[in-house]
Amino acid sequence: MIRATSDRSPPTAFWALRCQFSSWPDSVGRISALTLVSAFVGIVGWSGNPMTLPLALVFPALWSMASSRFGATLVAAAYFLGASRGMPEGVSIFFGSDRLLGLALWVAASLGFVSVHAACWTARGGWRKACRYLLANVLMSIPPLGIAGWANPITAAGVLFPGWGWWGLVATSVLMIAATTRARWPALAVAGALAIASAVSWTEPTKPPGWQGIDTSFITGRERYADYAQQLETIDLVRSAAAEGAKVVVLPESALGIWTPTVNALWTRALLNLDVTAIGGAVVLADDGYENLMMAVTAQGGEVLYRQRVPVPVSMWQPWTTGGARADFFGPAVVDSGILRLAVLLCYEQLLVWPVLHSLLQNPDFMIATGNGWWTGATNILPIQKAATIAWARLFNLPVVMAFNAPSSAKESRPSGKL
Repeated sequence: MIRATSDRSPPTAFWALRCQFSSWPDSVGRISALTLVSAFVGIVGWSGNPMTLPLALVFPALWSMASSRFGATLVAAAYFLGASRGMPEGVSIFFGSDRLLGLALWVAASLGFVSVHAACWTARGGWRKACRYLLANVLMSIPPLGIAGWANPITAAGVLFPGWGWWGLVATSVLMIAATTRARWPALAVAGALAIASAVSWTEPTKPPGWQGIDTSFITGRERYADYAQQLETIDLVRSAAAEGAKVVVLPESALGIWTPTVNALWTRALLNLDVTAIGGAVVLADDGYENLMMAVTAQGGEVLYRQRVPVPVSMWQPWTTGGARADFFGPAVVDSGILRLAVLLCYEQLLVWPVLHSLLQNPDFMIATGNGWWTGATNILPIQKAATIAWARLFNLPVVMAFNAPSSAKESRPSGKL
């Protein structure tokens, strides 16, 4: 018996396709909402004010709420691109190019973060998703992927749990993991309450007695280092600080230019009869490239204090060719002066988790953070570096001395914990 055409059931494939498209508007709306909120979290959380860092803990919750791997990819991309939004302008200034190169490197820099969070996402909830997020966070915290692991929410530990040290790191990790489970709203509520309490009782990290950091606004450029006139002006800054009682003066990255016997002699003569040590950034040339480092200079001469472990990829560290900066991710992390143990974070290292934890594992007495942000323009890159440094110093209750070279507009805006 032949059944009437009107009684036939729709083909299975057609029915599945119809069901999929019937739910498409809801999926698009959900993904769009999560993506927009994630971008907001990245932009505001990494504004350059240390007190907004706890907002970054919303990202794990948004990542876990994505209903597909595609949605998780968009959420991760929006967060990272929002947090690093100053990169296109900075790159264009650094390389003297148009914004197109900056946009290309901005997107390229996000690929590691986005790929890891996309790969680790799972549709399974509960402890499986929590463990997957923990894995993604660890991968973006340690080398090799950790060399591009900016905007890590764990940085907020110093704001939420000041003085707690490693226990504060554990507590923040628990909140991040909980934010990927059904307990996300209580976890975020706890983080919000702790952030408010921290804002009310906020105190800036202290400076060691006799130490002074000097910010500058020298106009430099790519492959352009301190000339004779700048050296003399920097020497005057150190002599003035010494006259005011400073025993150790910290100068920005690259403040001493290319270190040569001639520069060493210039500084040695300038510091004669002064009981002061100048610590400043310099470059030492080698056959296959150069080293970006910090020098300690007295009337007796200069010596290498610290070698940068993680130079900026592409612009400085170029392992595919010769002529770039040397990198040693596991190199000496703490400087032992015989009296004090110093954790030195040189520019790019302040944006990452690994160099900080590597240094703090060795129990330093205080931190030094320097940078040369001549290329940052009107972006908030330098305030973000300073905010991250302040957060880490507060977590371990360490004094910190900072010195940055920046455009005059950026120099005038130091991050503050007050909202």
